[in-house]
Amino acid sequence: METKTRPSYEVKLKVAFYDLDPLQIVWHGNYLKYFDVARGELFDHLGVDLFDFHRKTNLIFPIIRTSVKHIRPLKWGDEFICRATVKEARTKIVVAFEIRLVKDGILCARGETEQVAVRVPEMEMAFSIPEDICRSLGG
Repeated sequence: METKTRPSYEVKLKVAFYDLDPLQIVWHGNYLKYFDVARGELFDHLGVDLFDFHRKTNLIFPIIRTSVKHIRPLKWGDEFICRATVKEARTKIVVAFEIRLVKDGILCARGETEQVAVRVPEMEMAFSIPEDICRSLGG
């Protein structure tokens, strides 16, 4: 059985002071920000511009679900890689994430986001991802 390689992209980031909580570790909500940066770069790399697509088709792609598994806290000055990988792009867009330290590859967090296509102004969910986006994302 052939295994299909999923589109993936990595961004290198560094923890800024303003991302810390009072315990001097990255506040849990900032991991979603890191995921968002990686997902945006992944889409750019694959030629998917959801803002432009909205202007052309009146479809938006809100995130309907997020999850984060915190494994090891990031601290001020840590350099890390956030990898975004498309898991699905047919009925919804599912992107998986991994955050690893640059210096030793230690896994710090894993997560996932789900997006759906929604027609505006009706705010009606489309039950599939448009074919050109699906194709670009490897779905």
